Amino acid sequence: MTELLNFWRITTLALADSVNPCAIAVLTMVLMTILIQSPEKRKRVLYAGLAFATSVYIGYLFYGVVIIQFFKVFAELLRENSRIIYSGLAMLAMIIGGLNIKDYFMYKPGGLATEMPIFMRPRVKKIINKITSPSGAFVIGFLVTLFLLPCTIGPYIIASGLLSELGTLGALPWLLYYNILFVLPMLFIVGLVYHGFAKIDEVSGWKERNIRYLHLIAGILMFIVGFALLMGWL
Repeated sequence: MTELLNFWRITTLALADSVNPCAIAVLTMVLMTILIQSPEKRKRVLYAGLAFATSVYIGYLFYGVVIIQFFKVFAELLRENSRIIYSGLAMLAMIIGGLNIKDYFMYKPGGLATEMPIFMRPRVKKIINKITSPSGAFVIGFLVTLFLLPCTIGPYIIASGLLSELGTLGALPWLLYYNILFVLPMLFIVGLVYHGFAKIDEVSGWKERNIRYLHLIAGILMFIVGFALLMGWL
């Protein structure tokens, strides 16, 4: 029963995190940078996209382990009041979900806990413009994950907090699964661009046209998880 509950919790949180617009935006910037430098070499776009997604995967896996260690220490301090952590995670999920739903009705770029802050964006673009190869995309991917944290870390904190009771080794398979779902849209976009089914500017344009709906989907998923946790259904 616990395994099934973890499956639904982690799957829903990961899917909510995976449709985050800022992660898609950063990936398209990486692909565009490589394509501009070598427009005739589509394989470089493929390798750069895969390298970037891989570095994001590894980086977030590391962050997950760190967060789990933090929650384990925090839980020991609270001891018998571990329910406080559980309820706190539920409320956090509902708040983040509410902020994303708000962005559907009243969208403003750089929203709190839902998108990368505006002041960070020029710096990220400057870093990405230094990419000259797939290996560069891999290295810089680690740096970019730090800038992605403000808009993607919310669901991950909740998932890691819920998994912390399993211990690091017990939670590791779930972290691996979470991050596969998280980078799946990135891999899908890379595949579309490489095989010619979509151009990078088309992907970017699609993201901009549907950014409110992406926030709405993420918000509904997050709010449902938070409410279910609070009510004891998950």
